[in-house]
Amino acid sequence: MSLGDRVRRIIGKFRHFRDFVVIALSFLPMTAALADAADADAAPAAILAIGDSLTAGYNLPQEAAFPAQLERHLRDAGIDARVRNAGVSGDTTAMGLSRLDWVLGDKKPDLAIVELGANDALRGVSPDQVRTNLSAIIERLKSADIPVLLAGMKAPRNMGDDYVAAFDAIFPALVKKYDIGFYPFFLKGVIGNPDLVQRDGLHPTKDGVAVIVKNIAPLVKKMIRDQAPAGSS
Repeated sequence: MSLGDRVRRIIGKFRHFRDFVVIALSFLPMTAALADAADADAAPAAILAIGDSLTAGYNLPQEAAFPAQLERHLRDAGIDARVRNAGVSGDTTAMGLSRLDWVLGDKKPDLAIVELGANDALRGVSPDQVRTNLSAIIERLKSADIPVLLAGMKAPRNMGDDYVAAFDAIFPALVKKYDIGFYPFFLKGVIGNPDLVQRDGLHPTKDGVAVIVKNIAPLVKKMIRDQAPAGSS
């Protein structure tokens, strides 16, 4: 083989290699886009838990608080979720409303659990004002296309029949008005049980939180799955 033939063969191989590189590089944007889509599909469900001390985990380590226990429960059930603790001890509905925009920031959760009202009842805040505050919270979340799960609360029975009736009626009325998820009583199965509440008789122990999580979890799972894209698990 002459020197010229050898040179032409080498150039030909180089051209084939160059074409291969060009073709391979042309697929890189598509590959990156597919990877980004896969990452998006695999992103955990983001749940925002807005509330007072019952959400924050009063007198409990953070891993025993409601958001942390709910997150573990969901993962054990095969649902990849991150539950953000946006509970502040002592918060009323007015306080929760005042910090809502700050809590949301630029992040849109897949579900917002709203647990507020207990401190309003303990302070005797007007049920009309409580309803107004909760309405504003729900409307703000819905305006951002964030599904809402409202956790109901009941007034202390020593507040008088009129106050109790007006306060307890707030939550089902809001659910009907806004067509949102509803868990009727956040402390169901816990309040009144000395084995599940702390010495103050109001705040749940770690085991009490576990009961709350067990009771509310089926509804949370349903609402999260309802948000999942068609065909996903």
